[in-house]
Amino acid sequence: MAVTAEQVLAALKELKDPSTGRPLEELGYLKHPEILEGSGVRVHVELPTPASPHKARLEESIRAALQPLQLARVEVAFSANVRASPAKAASTQDLVPGVKNVVLVGSGKGGVGKSTVSANVAVALAQLGAKTGLLDADIYGPSVPLMMGLFGARPTSDDGKSVNPLAAFGVKVISIGFFVDPEQAMIWRGPMLHGALVQLLRDVKWGDLDYLILDLPPGTGDIQLTIAQQVSVSGAVVVTTPQDVALSDAIKAKTMFDKVNIPVLGFVENMSGFVCPNCHHETDIFSKGGAELAAGKLGVPFLGRVPINVAIRAGSDDGRPVVAADPGLPESQALIRIAQNIADRVAIANLAAVPRGQKPLVQLGRKA
Repeated sequence: MAVTAEQVLAALKELKDPSTGRPLEELGYLKHPEILEGSGVRVHVELPTPASPHKARLEESIRAALQPLQLARVEVAFSANVRASPAKAASTQDLVPGVKNVVLVGSGKGGVGKSTVSANVAVALAQLGAKTGLLDADIYGPSVPLMMGLFGARPTSDDGKSVNPLAAFGVKVISIGFFVDPEQAMIWRGPMLHGALVQLLRDVKWGDLDYLILDLPPGTGDIQLTIAQQVSVSGAVVVTTPQDVALSDAIKAKTMFDKVNIPVLGFVENMSGFVCPNCHHETDIFSKGGAELAAGKLGVPFLGRVPINVAIRAGSDDGRPVVAADPGLPESQALIRIAQNIADRVAIANLAAVPRGQKPLVQLGRKA
């Protein structure tokens, strides 16, 4: 007897989203399955991000749940629908209305590799299928143009009012570094910083983006306050190195985000251990595990750690982020997982707006 779509959905009814623990059906992830010739089925799963870290796990669970139906063939087709931050609906003056989720990457101090993490996360998200932008909000020390291979490039304008962002590795990119002399010191007070950042947000043709990664300057100053007041932010990522002096500043950054009501998506531990390429001995140059411990104490997620590797530094200097230049490296894989974890945390926050017990969203495919 041929299997029906209803039987397939009934078999999958108890499957749950690994991130939230809520049923896939309740969240609208499961679409109407396609019944294939020869006792087969194609299950459609619409995830909240193309960068989901759970695809392999979900496919395995779906296949296991359908085994009792003794199907000759099971196909699992993934798609994605990135939801906008709930804060978007409440905002009437958002500077980037076409951007679904703004993610801040910050730190309490300089020199922890925040811009390196920002660039690699943006590229990784784009490689995973998300429409991504990267804004270098570090007015005093813009490094994104160099890291993204755009040093010396200049954006264009079609109307003399708005600016077309540049593009690299599938990411839309803008930075104050595109508009100023790279050898000129920026000596700006608060109002000038505020005006420059507003222009970089409002006057750039970002288009429709799933994620806009904002590389913040170090510290807790005017830029952070401007963003908190004028942008609907999905969350912030705090980058730190493992040693105590960096962690204390990272904790201050987390406190600052709390005060301006920006949720902290998690901590990233950069420069976490070094493995000698010759003898393969691991040395904890800046200690190890401190960020994970601090995240646990503060009650925020730990998004991952990135070991020290000369390839990361070389890629940044050469304008080729390591996730694009050498994606097979363990360090590249660590950065890709961090990008997936960030997208997952954003999705969890946005799914909080989906009521429990709701009916599945629009169903695709044909009925049996």
